[in-house]
Amino acid sequence: SAVEVENIVAIPLEQVLSEIEGVEHTYSVSRPGMAVLTIRYEVGEDRTAAIVRLYNAIYSHQDWLPPGSGVLQPLIKPKGIDDVPAVTLTLWTDDPARGAHELQRVAHALEAEIKRVPGTRDVYTIGGPDNVVHVRLDAQRLASYGLSLDALREALRAGNVALHAGDVVAGNRSVPVTAGSFLADRDDVAGVVVGLVDGKAIYLSDVAEVTAGPDQPERYVRFGDAPAVTIAVAKKPGTNAARMSRQVIERVEALKGFVIPAGVEVSVTRDYGKTADDKAKVLIQKLAFATLSVIVLILVTLGWREAVVVGSAVIITLMLTLFASWAWGFTINRVSLFALIFSIGILVDDAIVVVENIHRHMAMGDKTLLEAIPPAVDEVGGPTILATFTVIAALLPMAFVSGLMGPYMSPIPINASIGMLLSLAVALTITPWASARLLPQAHRAASGDRSAAWLDRLFRRLIGPFLRGGDGRRNRRRLGGGVVIAILLAMGLVG
Repeated sequence: SAVEVENIVAIPLEQVLSEIEGVEHTYSVSRPGMAVLTIRYEVGEDRTAAIVRLYNAIYSHQDWLPPGSGVLQPLIKPKGIDDVPAVTLTLWTDDPARGAHELQRVAHALEAEIKRVPGTRDVYTIGGPDNVVHVRLDAQRLASYGLSLDALREALRAGNVALHAGDVVAGNRSVPVTAGSFLADRDDVAGVVVGLVDGKAIYLSDVAEVTAGPDQPERYVRFGDAPAVTIAVAKKPGTNAARMSRQVIERVEALKGFVIPAGVEVSVTRDYGKTADDKAKVLIQKLAFATLSVIVLILVTLGWREAVVVGSAVIITLMLTLFASWAWGFTINRVSLFALIFSIGILVDDAIVVVENIHRHMAMGDKTLLEAIPPAVDEVGGPTILATFTVIAALLPMAFVSGLMGPYMSPIPINASIGMLLSLAVALTITPWASARLLPQAHRAASGDRSAAWLDRLFRRLIGPFLRGGDGRRNRRRLGGGVVIAILLAMGLVG
């Protein structure tokens, strides 16, 4: 009974398995004649090492089983995130002459073709009864021949055996010999000899009705009101899900009319590869938009030459960051792309500071460009380095988040921190070199004043009323009061 299974098998084995290093939780389900135990490891445990420790714990504690209990060796089935199907294809039909059994036969033929696609790992079909041979015994005939169920069971087991019986060596040749054969179809099963009465062989068909057909279904799949079966496809670890799912769907489309007969429809009911690919493309578009926005801002405020210098620095920094991310072991996914978008404003900051200060030095005096670059970079070098490491110090603790969120959070601080270091190196090396190549060689105080004139007028118009004497003091108080009211209103949003 389920209670006996729990007390004799499940609870003792749970105690053994809970002692394994790295196990976070163990729990079991007991039912008559069977117990299912689930061992959940902590996030980040190496899969292979964890499975080896599990096997070691199982087989080194063989004595936990009570003698004579009849408990067989446990079946160990490792499960992970890659066991979740990335693609599911549902086969369905409106043809009343076809049912789930016929659809399953088509699905099994498709499985062999889908497994040829690189990157696929586990391909299986859900729904539809299996093709079996039914044996319906006739009790009266069994009694008349004096046969028992145990005798029938032993006869079927003995008739379904194929063994290597040795080799026949003759004429300088070795021929392998096989004794017996497996039962392949309904006629083979019906022709099994189950007894001998008065020197006459009794076949299974003499005491039972033997038919071939679908088994009793255990799971059902419906597509609307139509019968259906679903083919689930999981990917190998490290495989690009978008590429694998696309190739699987293309393979199935090419098999229509050959493996998939007319009247059988195929619908893609799950495509995690396309979902991930679409979201990644949206993030890449956002990354391009953020980069372009920064370049346009520099173009409007400083000039097109400065925008080219900053844009080049941003692109080089992103390329180096992607390479460093790949070398670290990250893949291009939604989290790593979000980290790049999140840090794009920070990555471009160092280059902007250097270019802007070179621009300011050129607008201040009679220095040539090559004379202005060293003091300009030296002037902002210290603060830029300090600001970079300050941001890294704020981001890096996120890399030490533990638990389930750890692997998902780590690309953000690591990618952003690597990008910050690379952007600092680019800002102190490539940006001054690009400035020396692209910016005008002579000073341009007048042009610098003209380019900043509209910003100066805008600043004076917006900030001027708060800087004057009496009126300015009242304006500052009003501004402060407005800010306080805005803060209180924002805090009131919680309520």
